Amino acid sequence: MRIGELAARAGMTRDTIRFYEKVGLVAGRRLPNGYRDFPPEAVVWLQYVRTAQALGFSLAEIARTGERLREAPDTAAALSALLEEKIRVIDARMAELAALRADLATRVGTGCPLRPAGGATGETAG
Repeated sequence: MRIGELAARAGMTRDTIRFYEKVGLVAGRRLPNGYRDFPPEAVVWLQYVRTAQALGFSLAEIARTGERLREAPDTAAALSALLEEKIRVIDARMAELAALRADLATRVGTGCPLRPAGGATGETAG
């Protein structure tokens, strides 16, 4: 199918599909007249890409996981493993952000909030 039809079926713009093609997420062949021709399964794949992005996966992660999913004998189990992996990454990031927030909160209202926490200033009494 041509790019316009793919865009309509996948619910995205032609420019988005061109970008995805440029970064290697979707592949179409060129017809003799120069038009792009995409296989029918590209619609499902592009919908997967959109959903994965909405779930917080980067395009690089989607490209990597897409290869793993296509090669997996049990796609549902492989997808569940990828989602569990992403949850672990999010949990670790949430812990980092909570620690950062706590550090910021301890500095609010201090004389100089950019000094190292714990009062170590590097200055000597004189």
